[in-house]
Amino acid sequence: MNAHVITNIKNQWAKVEGGNICTPKGFTAGGLHCGIKRKRKDLGWIYCTVPANAAAVYTTNLFQAPPLKVTQESLKSNGILQGLIVNSGNANSCTGEEGMQHAYNMRNTFAEQFNIAQEDVGVISTGVIGEQLPINKIIEGIHNISYVQKEVDGLDFEQSILTTDTFTKNACVKMKMKNKEVTIAGAAKGSGMVHPNMATMLGFITTDVNIDQAVLQTALKSVTKESFNMITVDGDTSTNDMVVVMASGLAGNEVLIGEDEEYQLFLEGLKEVSLHLAKQIARDGEGATKLIEVTVDGALTDTDAQTIAKTIVGSSLVKTAIFGEDANWGRIVSAVGYSGVQLNPNLITVAIGPIKVVENGLPLVFSEANAKVYLENEEIKIYVHIGAGNAMATAWGCDLSYDYVRINASYRT
Repeated sequence: MNAHVITNIKNQWAKVEGGNICTPKGFTAGGLHCGIKRKRKDLGWIYCTVPANAAAVYTTNLFQAPPLKVTQESLKSNGILQGLIVNSGNANSCTGEEGMQHAYNMRNTFAEQFNIAQEDVGVISTGVIGEQLPINKIIEGIHNISYVQKEVDGLDFEQSILTTDTFTKNACVKMKMKNKEVTIAGAAKGSGMVHPNMATMLGFITTDVNIDQAVLQTALKSVTKESFNMITVDGDTSTNDMVVVMASGLAGNEVLIGEDEEYQLFLEGLKEVSLHLAKQIARDGEGATKLIEVTVDGALTDTDAQTIAKTIVGSSLVKTAIFGEDANWGRIVSAVGYSGVQLNPNLITVAIGPIKVVENGLPLVFSEANAKVYLENEEIKIYVHIGAGNAMATAWGCDLSYDYVRINASYRT
């Protein structure tokens, strides 16, 4: 399955057909096979021709893997990244001091290969937890980058970061900002162990917009709340994962330093790319057959709306009902009830797609046959009205199939 294209562009943003993380000015990327996996690409990199202002958000899991710690250390030094080195197939997590040294070794070797400062390199790993990296293979792979560097290919990078994913994920948009064309692009991986507040997913965003580093960090945190933190596959939160954005500034626009009109336009583009990547991750849940979108409105606060939406889309019983194409609305209202949000059950309205099934807390007569037909679609929308206020939120997830158990029962083999 190929990556989707963005279809709903707000404001002045337009999709870039065939665009990828190499499209913004100053960026190259690629991927190769170094031997962690049997045959597939397992080592990827992003390089910027100039030091780029950078920002990142990280998993909330307390067992943060060595690569994540090294990347945090690099960013804290000066807020700049010029390169990222990524391996898949091995998470380098729960690997102690040896794992830390391997992460530093990856960073330092990549810095030497590209003749850039060590503190300007980020390191990311994803895959099986608890095994030491085959570091010699990775170092040899980094040395081999010079031989394929001229064959820059965003798709090679997208392929190199995958684990149990079934398709690559990307997005790219552009617009004019005071007669300067600016571009934002992204790539991601994620299939299982995906849960709100960052989980086993990686997001890479490049842009050529000229933006202050602190403002970029604020923008990424803001956008993450409405995109990557609003998806769930199975409720598990992993140890490694992050979203990182690099801004080369080569578009030549006036530097964005505050919340003015240009900043709001950039924020909208960053949100479009992030939402699109997040929804692709949710759709690619391990063994998934359907994308589930849950919209909650009428909540008292944004936090309430987000909590209810994430609780519904994360419910195993809701997920299995959607997989079985069963309009079991009782599982939806049950999830609302145990979400922890205080509400009046007598004001709840629920619809499965165009079919209203509950109104004012009471079931409605509806056609099970029509509901069955709707639930045969690959994208399922659930609407819940709370009746307490004006806040709204949307969350995304996937159904839970037999294949999810099969894939995760044999992940290490």
